Amino acid sequence: MSLVKNPSHPGEVLKELYLDGLGLSPIGLAKRLHVPRTRIERLVKEETSVTADTAMRLGKFFGTTPEYWLNLQRAWDLARARDEIDVSDITPLEAA
Repeated sequence: MSLVKNPSHPGEVLKELYLDGLGLSPIGLAKRLHVPRTRIERLVKEETSVTADTAMRLGKFFGTTPEYWLNLQRAWDLARARDEIDVSDITPLEAA
């Protein structure tokens, strides 16, 4: 199984692949998604995570799927956890 070592934050993907390419601002996107502007501004600045609600809206607007956005978030979260959480002292359960 291949693991993405340094996945992009969903906000980076949103900004670079979608907003910049379409000439759309975070505020403009927020208006079209009917969400507070701070939600998209904070996401693009990588200060917050993609929620299921935001994933549904992004998927609908951009013609992707909510799963696409949530999988970006999952990959980001797991990469950070692998860097920050030490599980080396946990002994795996052995089958009986």
